[in-house]
Amino acid sequence: MSSKPSRIISDIDLDADGKQFGFLNIPYSRNDSAWGSIRMPMIVIKNGNGPTILFTGGNHGDEYEGPIGLLKLVRRLEPSRINGRVIVIPALNFPAVQAGTRLSPIDGLNMNRVFPGRREGTVTSMIAHYVYTEVLPLADVVVDIHAGGKSMTLVPCAVIHELEDRAMMERTLAAMRVFGAPLGLVLVELDSDGMLDTAVEEMGKVFISAELGGGGTVTTETVATADRGIHNMLSHFGVLNEPLITREELGLTPTRVMHTPEGNSFVVSDETGIYENLVDLGAEVSIGTPIGRVHFFETPEREHVEYKAERSGTLVCRYTPGLIKRGDCVGVIANDYPTPADG
Repeated sequence: MSSKPSRIISDIDLDADGKQFGFLNIPYSRNDSAWGSIRMPMIVIKNGNGPTILFTGGNHGDEYEGPIGLLKLVRRLEPSRINGRVIVIPALNFPAVQAGTRLSPIDGLNMNRVFPGRREGTVTSMIAHYVYTEVLPLADVVVDIHAGGKSMTLVPCAVIHELEDRAMMERTLAAMRVFGAPLGLVLVELDSDGMLDTAVEEMGKVFISAELGGGGTVTTETVATADRGIHNMLSHFGVLNEPLITREELGLTPTRVMHTPEGNSFVVSDETGIYENLVDLGAEVSIGTPIGRVHFFETPEREHVEYKAERSGTLVCRYTPGLIKRGDCVGVIANDYPTPADG
């Protein structure tokens, strides 16, 4: 990575007390604007000394709970209520959020696969490089709010990864539990290279993600979960001196902690056609339970193909669109996470 400073310029003083609404000025020379740029919002709220929490939403442009929750946060949170610093980037892949697409329409890149980014790269890589070099070093905690986008729907969950550092794992598990989602998921990623998650974890900082629904839309439950999670992260890490909002006091069941321990947690389609879900999200399944079918509208004489669970557990994620392609994830099955007493 280049040792030169980022090409992105910010009009925010990250060390100043108060509330600042500003922009990252991202150079973007193009046919219709030779000296053009993209002005991507960033907000900093600071009051004295204390922890720094970075909140990001819109890492993918078709996931909306993060931007909604963070835009509400920055309008209502005043510096007098906090001790420390809150950095908010509500639309991390700003061009993708503008277009309502998972990937940037400018360069076709997935923001969550380009970290640590490149100073000399395209717009997506430049944003990742700025965040990696200018923002992450300041943060003690990073909270990145996702959803399933247009292609997946998930049981609303806070998500972490299995960490080798046991002390950090316990801190991260504790934060996942108090986030306040119905589900806490210790997820094994199919591909973790280039993720914001991995970049933060390799820096030795606490990272919490969330997957709050999907289908390219929001629900009252998923937005409420985002609001509760944002508040609880501020309270849990001592930035906000206000009590947690617990699921129990709302009359909800406690967060169920689960994990995806093996590769067969993911069910993947080998066919292209029309997809039929057979199991509702959150349902319990056994090995061999059919969870979906692919129908072949171009060859009506061909029998459909069924996809079955390869392990027993809970269906925590399912494919959403009507059309499916070979290689698409049909569903994810999770199991209860073992407590220390369980071994």
